[in-house]
Amino acid sequence: IIKITFIYLIKNIWGVIFLYYIQETDKPNFILKLFNIVKLKENKIILPIEAEEKMDLKKSKVLANKTKKILSKTNCNKVILSKEIKKQQDYQNYLYTYNFDIIDGRWLFEVLMLKSLKYIIEKKNMKKEEVSISILVNDINDNILENIKEIVKEYKKINIVTNHIEKFKKIEKQILEKEGIMLVISNNRRKSLLKSKIILNIDFPTELINKYQIYEEAIIVNLKGNVKIEKKRFNGININDYEICFKYEDEFDFEKKEKYNKKDIYEAKIIKKQPNKFIMKRIDEDQVKIIELVGNKSTI
Repeated sequence: IIKITFIYLIKNIWGVIFLYYIQETDKPNFILKLFNIVKLKENKIILPIEAEEKMDLKKSKVLANKTKKILSKTNCNKVILSKEIKKQQDYQNYLYTYNFDIIDGRWLFEVLMLKSLKYIIEKKNMKKEEVSISILVNDINDNILENIKEIVKEYKKINIVTNHIEKFKKIEKQILEKEGIMLVISNNRRKSLLKSKIILNIDFPTELINKYQIYEEAIIVNLKGNVKIEKKRFNGININDYEICFKYEDEFDFEKKEKYNKKDIYEAKIIKKQPNKFIMKRIDEDQVKIIELVGNKSTI
């Protein structure tokens, strides 16, 4: 049996690459840039652009098409973008139209919901028995359900805000019978979020969350996508990004550690289609920790 170390997780025992890293070049070359030559080096696709360079729409389309041709030959559709390439929105959009699976840490953020909550309370010196928390959710899966159950065990003032109240009645009954805790489930746009110091937004988009009255100093954590709070009086922290650290990060080569987000690298190593308890066990074993929550006005 061949032991696969974390550093080579993206390869199976036959040497097939399941994941490619896409990054800018450190050594700009006039010929490469002129002819838009995309280089392949092991599991890295290197685009002929420099750090901080902004690609126009035409160049984005050309490079995305060349990326597609490379990946189609390998039967691979899973990629991680470097921090610099993430800034190239047009290029990313083309990759999405080709149905590539761009790992961006969003799935992991949802899994780390409880850890994010604990991180905020610790950093902001809040008393968890006093803090009021709202969870915005319309669609539920196993990871979300297990996280909600764990949050309810530790924090007493929990408010579930949803457009599908009936869907959550069964969950409300389960938690009451098992934990003896009554969940508050509501959808009152004027009152539901007015007293919530922390809002965990699982799947409310910008246009929906802005229909609610929000506590002016709230900390909002958007787990699935970037959300803009358009309330003029809102003076809280709207978090759309994060970063982690974990046990094995020193095993990655210098280039990956510098160029890529750790959250993306770690998400790529997790088998998502497994029970939540196995995912959380792995996360605990790997000593995954939130080290930064990035907000609109400040970082926690």
